[in-house]
Amino acid sequence: MSAPDSGVRGPRVLVGYDGSPSAVNAIEAAATLLPAATASILHLWEPPFTSPELRHRVFDRAANPEALGRLIETEGHAEAERMARTGVKLAQAAGWDAEPLVKRTFGGDGYQFARTAEELGAELMVVGSRGISGMRAMGSVSELVVHVSPIPVLVVPYPLTTVEWAAAESGPVVVGTDGSPHAARALAAATTLFPDRKRLLVAVEEQGASASPVEGTELVTVRCSGRPGRPRATASTLADEAARRGAAVLVVGSRGRGGTRETLVGHVTRALLHCAHRPVLVVPSRGA
Repeated sequence: MSAPDSGVRGPRVLVGYDGSPSAVNAIEAAATLLPAATASILHLWEPPFTSPELRHRVFDRAANPEALGRLIETEGHAEAERMARTGVKLAQAAGWDAEPLVKRTFGGDGYQFARTAEELGAELMVVGSRGISGMRAMGSVSELVVHVSPIPVLVVPYPLTTVEWAAAESGPVVVGTDGSPHAARALAAATTLFPDRKRLLVAVEEQGASASPVEGTELVTVRCSGRPGRPRATASTLADEAARRGAAVLVVGSRGRGGTRETLVGHVTRALLHCAHRPVLVVPSRGA
């Protein structure tokens, strides 16, 4: 059942849902961070469907290859719709208004997510990530979504600890900054999406770029915990500072494919997705 109408309209969110624990975790965390959102729960169906048990039963029922094709189409689509409806129930239980959405795809899920977000006029995409141990999910979907998305993407790692869940409830929003316009857009997105959260700008000292205070937002500068100039060292420093501050979410800008200067918003963003143990919001550049 949806949460009562508080009079405050949240963002329109597109959530990728495949029935995995990571996807369930992403819905719960995103609903904690954005309690007033309206969500479309997207399940991408790639024939033949992935359920080996159902595939085996359909094979046994088919009288010939043509009949098998029809059964795969019918049963696969029905299974996909059930999957999306399950995601909707989870989202509604978490307090969101939600609707199911099923799209047929033949690979390139990240691009399909991006196209669907544009079609819906979504303001945010949410995807789960299994982290370093789940390279299939991270490499083929989550990371590609971040790379091609025209709108901000919230990547939720799996699993989250009790400390990280508590931070999601009431922690501040930490925004990584290097003083660039890309970082400024990240801060603007964080302000829009999380207006009631305290915001903290964090600059890594050895990045070679200066950052200026922003009215209403605290700025802190931290020393790089590893070798200066290395993306993973910068990412680790940001992730550690976010953890130390009890951040609900860590926000960074991204230059997308057009960037040539690799700083906080280049390879660092990719490294951050692998090392941050809390949700990361990646805000793309305009026209990325």
